[in-house]
Amino acid sequence: MVDDPVIRLAEARDLPGVNALLQQVLAVHNAGRPDLFYETGKKYTDRQLLEIFGNPETPVFVYKDGGAVLGYAFCAIQHHSSGSLKPVTTLYVDDLCVDEKARGRHIGTQLFEHVKTFAREKGCYNITLHVWECNPTARAFYDSLGMQPQYTSMELLVDEHR
Repeated sequence: MVDDPVIRLAEARDLPGVNALLQQVLAVHNAGRPDLFYETGKKYTDRQLLEIFGNPETPVFVYKDGGAVLGYAFCAIQHHSSGSLKPVTTLYVDDLCVDEKARGRHIGTQLFEHVKTFAREKGCYNITLHVWECNPTARAFYDSLGMQPQYTSMELLVDEHR
């Protein structure tokens, strides 16, 4: 019996699929910014992933189809305020990935819609994320969802020979 597609919170049994997708993200980032990203490695240990999965402030949603993890959205609930910034609760999307073999099936859009619903249910004011300029495909995807730049982060490499 093959399961129907589902989006749900990540569980320990999802570790292999999540780890495989994290490797795909690393490859994209390394290709675009080898000065910053290693060619191989892990963003999180399995123990760290399980802690993230178990924390209600850092929900990770997985898209599963036929038992396989075909996408994920790592999120974090953030509370912001300062003397000049009104208090807001933000849902920050730390990472959103769809398996390269499953792209074009609108899995990313479905994940993002799920994230939007979750953010509304949690009373969030907005959803934010960062996108690397070396990943124009991701930027175009987020643009297509109606996301707009909130601010621009800029850099100047001080030693071009690293």
